[in-house]
Amino acid sequence: MTDAFFTYQKNVLLAKSPSSQIEGVFAATRGRLVSEEEEALLQQWLEEGAGNLPASESVPAEGRVSVTLTSDWLEGSELLMTSLSDLNLSSEVTWCADQQLSELNTLAFPELQDHAAAELARSPAEETVTVAGSAPWAAVVPQTDHQKPPACADVNTEVLNDDPAVLAWSLACDAETVPAGLPAQPKDAVPSPSVPTEVPYHEILWRDWEDLSVQPCVLEQVSKNTPLFEFRVMSYNILAQDLVEQGLDLYVHCHQDILSWNYRLPNLLQEIQHWDPDVLCLQEVQENHYWEQLEPTFKEMGFACFYKRRTGMKTDGCAVCYKRNRFQLISLSPIEYFRPGLDILNRDNVGLVLLLQPVLPEDLGLKAVSPFCVANTHVLFNPRRGDIKLAQVALLLAEIDKIARTTEGSYYPVILCGDLNSVPDSPLYKFIRNGELSYHGMPAWKVSGQEDFSQQLYSRKLMAPLWPSSLGVTDNCQYVTLCQPKKQGRREYSRDFLLQFRFCDVACERPPQLVLLEGVTDAKPVGSAREHSSVTAVLKRHHSLSFLGQRCSGVIQHGLNLTSVYSHFLPQRGRPEVTTMPMGLGATVDYIFYSAEPVENRAGRRLYKDGALKLLGRLSLLSEDVLLMANGLPNPFCSSDHLCLLASFGLEISNL
Repeated sequence: MTDAFFTYQKNVLLAKSPSSQIEGVFAATRGRLVSEEEEALLQQWLEEGAGNLPASESVPAEGRVSVTLTSDWLEGSELLMTSLSDLNLSSEVTWCADQQLSELNTLAFPELQDHAAAELARSPAEETVTVAGSAPWAAVVPQTDHQKPPACADVNTEVLNDDPAVLAWSLACDAETVPAGLPAQPKDAVPSPSVPTEVPYHEILWRDWEDLSVQPCVLEQVSKNTPLFEFRVMSYNILAQDLVEQGLDLYVHCHQDILSWNYRLPNLLQEIQHWDPDVLCLQEVQENHYWEQLEPTFKEMGFACFYKRRTGMKTDGCAVCYKRNRFQLISLSPIEYFRPGLDILNRDNVGLVLLLQPVLPEDLGLKAVSPFCVANTHVLFNPRRGDIKLAQVALLLAEIDKIARTTEGSYYPVILCGDLNSVPDSPLYKFIRNGELSYHGMPAWKVSGQEDFSQQLYSRKLMAPLWPSSLGVTDNCQYVTLCQPKKQGRREYSRDFLLQFRFCDVACERPPQLVLLEGVTDAKPVGSAREHSSVTAVLKRHHSLSFLGQRCSGVIQHGLNLTSVYSHFLPQRGRPEVTTMPMGLGATVDYIFYSAEPVENRAGRRLYKDGALKLLGRLSLLSEDVLLMANGLPNPFCSSDHLCLLASFGLEISNL
């Protein structure tokens, strides 16, 4: 049952009925009780409407009018069009009125007063569904054919098919006329509240731009007259259409029309074009929509686009786009988290890592700006499998470590975007931000903090090492082949070249500090192959045991020094920020992390200040209560179940 039904029915009923009478009509649909969400919304409307009704209209609790709704005719948009007069004229509805409410029926339906009174005497006692507050109108429990009351007025009426909610939700079309008004009311009756033709979504969902360029570190750069290369980065989960159709139960609060791709696509493109990002990171991008619609449109907007579909049979993936006139691509690395045979990496999530070189205007002359790395990913959703989430993030960080590492061993600035399906201050969030996590023995559900499964008798625990060494990734989230940079000036020689000197005098002299091992470090130039192989095996075993001892510590680390663009709290509202609203509950799962300089560790939390990459501004997020006013996400104004994230950065431009 959509919220538009309740809005329209509320406006109709408040004009003619005491507040206690309304509950039965809302509970009457198909003979079932209202859900908790609908009941809460109804209670709010009752509190608003009850104060506007005069005391003279109150009706004794013992006087009851029962409404029998037993047909599919009252489903969906057709019920939305139903007024009180329609209910009396419908062939599917039976009004059974007693003498105590005859005056109310006379005012609303004088042509049916005599008929209703005659039918009341012949109708049997009906079993009613009790609604909170002992409402005088109660829904009759659905009855089978042999239980059908004998007194039923069968009057055929034409059912309108147009849905007025769609008229209000179509932002592209002109305002349509509101459906026909209610029957004329007496002068002393409470006037019916007008039905709003359009919800002011622009006012409710207004998002401010927060200028952060007044920070001390940025002001210092300005005071030095140091120019900055400024650019905007957007991260946006745009909700793949296939996922909408596979999980319609998640969007029962939405009208079906606003869930269609033909409606959502123009809204999404208009939003992206309005904020005009220079780098665009998208998640849940459906493959056919990308190639047929999104990529051609983005190219016309001046973007270069790269896409990575999820592995397996999944139809969506991640995309990264950047303005061609502002950046040049240095390297591109798509990531697949799926690894055959590994339970810790058996899901189809993916990511993209790019190294971009900013393009400076020609009039700047001999100036240079550092490249930067941008990464985009969508981590597994399953709240119970935090071990998989952690392994996926470790793989992503290892790829960033490879792409963003300079020849000197430091890192280019990094911007990490994505839907991480983890809430702020969860262990996964702290790992990214603080650079370290002790995970051994931690319940897997606790990693992301999405849900609390502590009451379950059995829960999966994280054990060290989290992933096998065959993955080729260390506990420092680095590839084994790259974790130890080569020493500068060290030369490499081929085996054949070195074998030429095995019998020379220098090779046959044993250094005095070298421990004497027979056949290995003695003066003999040739030892038995068996002795040599046994010593080699011992050394390899010692090395592997040492490496295994380090991996069994249950601690993972990374050295990228990342902090979040957002604070995850709205101080002016005293409420947390949210980026999505699954099932009407707000949560933050989308992030933009960026490189910063650590200042100190305070109570296990690392503090940062801006370094080479400076945060200049961000688009404010919203709180849960604000989104509830707009009927959650998606809605006619926001065509995804996530809010977009937008941040402005600056890179220092230096002389060559």
